[in-house]
Amino acid sequence: MPFASNDGVRIYWKLLGTDDKPPLVLLNSIGTDMSVWDDCIDYLLPTFRILRLDMRGHGASDVPSGDYSLQDMALDVLAAMDGAGIASASIAGLSLGGMVAMQIALDAPGRVEALSLVCTSATMDPANWQARIDAVRRGGMTSIADMAMERFLSSRFAARSEEAVASLRRGLLSTRAEGYAGAAAAIRDMELEHRLGKISCRTLVVTGADDISTPRMQHGQVLAKGIPEAEEAVLGCGHLAPVEAPAALGAALVHFFVSDGALQEATDSIYHAGLINRRRVLGDEWVDASLTRATPFNAEFQAMITRIAWHEIWGRPGLDDRTRRLLVIAITASLSRWEEFALHVRAGLERDGFTRDELKEVLMQTAIYAGVPAANTGFAEAMKIMNEIDEISR
Repeated sequence: MPFASNDGVRIYWKLLGTDDKPPLVLLNSIGTDMSVWDDCIDYLLPTFRILRLDMRGHGASDVPSGDYSLQDMALDVLAAMDGAGIASASIAGLSLGGMVAMQIALDAPGRVEALSLVCTSATMDPANWQARIDAVRRGGMTSIADMAMERFLSSRFAARSEEAVASLRRGLLSTRAEGYAGAAAAIRDMELEHRLGKISCRTLVVTGADDISTPRMQHGQVLAKGIPEAEEAVLGCGHLAPVEAPAALGAALVHFFVSDGALQEATDSIYHAGLINRRRVLGDEWVDASLTRATPFNAEFQAMITRIAWHEIWGRPGLDDRTRRLLVIAITASLSRWEEFALHVRAGLERDGFTRDELKEVLMQTAIYAGVPAANTGFAEAMKIMNEIDEISR
């Protein structure tokens, strides 16, 4: 495990991505570790080399006793950047991570190329944070767990995402009380609001429309107005935007941090990744013919399909190719999309994506849930293709 050291405090860090990509540092909130960014990684990795770390007092990093300061935590990040060989980077910080990111931009401006301040603030009520510190040091993490969870996520997301809620709660309770209290002291004592005008790098302020921890009016707009020429984005989520809105946040970060030329390069990279999946599923012959048929009128549409359908969907790890093929068969038959149905039936049978018996079972299931006429036509269309395949094989 890679660790960096700042004045004897070890900070755990992890670097993902290739060296040719621009570096992006992701900083976690209080009560979470670097895994709070997990759902965003797939949206960011095609474009960036990503450095994540566990803030002191969290995750696998050391838990020094006593109060922490934003200055110390900023030095922790710089030590991790040094350990990863990163001289300067774009930095996206969530909540406490955003406060630390602002501290870095003020104390070491040469190390920061651009900032994204996600669901964060330059000023918080010291009395509220002192009360939280006292509760944790007196009663442990369980004393503030319910309150913190209510402030992490929107009620709408929490109601439909039991696994995410359980994982976050588990991570919160596994945080050492002394580490949480130390980091809370850094929030209590921060002195950023009067220095916002001195932040000189490009800055994107991201707020959650349902964030009750750092609401836009009292916090996000203060940052956006105080930091020179800061841009602002509002997402439909609660406090932990990387958990509730990973795709929207990932897109906002890519578009803000990346120049037009680099953005085009990233788009091209996603396109070629999608093309690999498309060739794997449909075969080179069909894909080559499809590319040849592209015209100025439909070329952008074809490129969009390759990036979104073939990279974002067919490239997801949750289902294997066979399952996805059979799902496409059932959906296209149900919707009477017979051209697309025939394409995937032929590709699946010719490339050993599924068996004829499995195809039959899908059409039988379709008859129950989408109607006998749809399945009847599906059987007829599939028989045509199977007869053609048999004729060629004779």
